[in-house]
Amino acid sequence: MRIKTKTKTKLGIKAKKKDALLPMRKKICRFCADKKRVINYKEVKTLESFIRERGKMLPSRVSGNCAKHQRKITEAIKQARFLSLLPYARL
Repeated sequence: MRIKTKTKTKLGIKAKKKDALLPMRKKICRFCADKKRVINYKEVKTLESFIRERGKMLPSRVSGNCAKHQRKITEAIKQARFLSLLPYARL
């Protein structure tokens, strides 16, 4: 005979299994989708969308970039930081 057990989280609230099984929507690389878009270290507004509030770079799983464009964005952000166009950290 099978015994029913409750699933609990750290707070003691029953976890919802339905939410965990929903598939995540695949993020599309915005540079692959729009071929005219160029990654340039001088375009600070574009690069700021790939930086968090504290100054850390967004990973590709969050931003949705492909590996090729994520490497280019990383290099552009580092170059812009070196030239003082972007801050290394924000307080």
